[in-house]
Amino acid sequence: MAKVISFTNKKGGVGKTTTVVNMAAYCASFGKRVLLIDLDSQGNATTGLGFSKSSLKKSVYNVLIDDEKITSNILPTELPLLDILPANVDLSGAEVDLVYKRNRDKILKTALEEVKGRYDYIFIDCPPSLGLLTINAWVASDSLIIPLQSEYYALEGVSQLMNTISMVKQHLNPNLQIEGVVITMYGGRATVSRQIAAEIKKFFKDKLYEIIIPRNVRLSEAPSHGKPIVLYDPKCMGARAYKALTEEFLSRQ
Repeated sequence: MAKVISFTNKKGGVGKTTTVVNMAAYCASFGKRVLLIDLDSQGNATTGLGFSKSSLKKSVYNVLIDDEKITSNILPTELPLLDILPANVDLSGAEVDLVYKRNRDKILKTALEEVKGRYDYIFIDCPPSLGLLTINAWVASDSLIIPLQSEYYALEGVSQLMNTISMVKQHLNPNLQIEGVVITMYGGRATVSRQIAAEIKKFFKDKLYEIIIPRNVRLSEAPSHGKPIVLYDPKCMGARAYKALTEEFLSRQ
C-alpha cells in the first residue's frame, strides 16, 4: 500500500517542484514504484517530466472535477517505475470549481483508493498556497515534506504553515505528520545561509534532513529539457545531492 506524501510550502520559488520531481525520479531509479501527482496549476512537474500541459486532454482536473477514474488519467514517464497524474491548463480554475463539489476536501483521498495498491509511494506537488487543492492533498496524505530555502524570508511563513497543518490535523486528518524538512538552494552568502540553516535545525530538530540541496545550474536547466536530473546530468553536484537526499529519505522509512 502506497505511502502518500505531499511536498508543500505556502511560499513559491523554494525548490518544491524540483525536489518532488527529482526525489520521485531517484525513488523510481532505486526500484520503487512511484506516482507523482501534479496539483500545482503552473504544471511545472508535468513539463519537468517531458509533457506539454497545453496539449494534454486528461489531467488531475478531470479526476477532481469531472469524477473520472484516476487510472484513466495517469501517464507513464521516461523512467519505467515512475508515473504521473499531470496538470493541464484546466487546473487553474479548480479552486473555484471545488467550492461547489460535495465532500470537496476529500475528493483526492477517495480517488487514490483505486491506485494505492499499485505503488510504493505517491508524491503530490502542492500549489504554493493554502487553498482547496492543498487541503485535498493534505487530507489524502500520510505525511508532508517541506522544502525551505536558506534565506530569511523562508522562515517568515513557517509559523503560519505550522498553524494550518495543526488545523488540518485537528479537523480533517488527525494522522498527518511532518515527514521531513529539506533545505534547498543553499549557497550565495555563506554566513547568512549557515545562520538560517541553524535556525531551521533549531525549529525542526530531527525532522530536518542532513542532506542540503545546493544551488546548481544543471538542476535549473533540466526542466527545460523535460527531464529529471538523474536523466539530464546524473554526475552534477545537484544530482549527487538529490540522490543522497533520496537515500536518506528511504533509510528513514
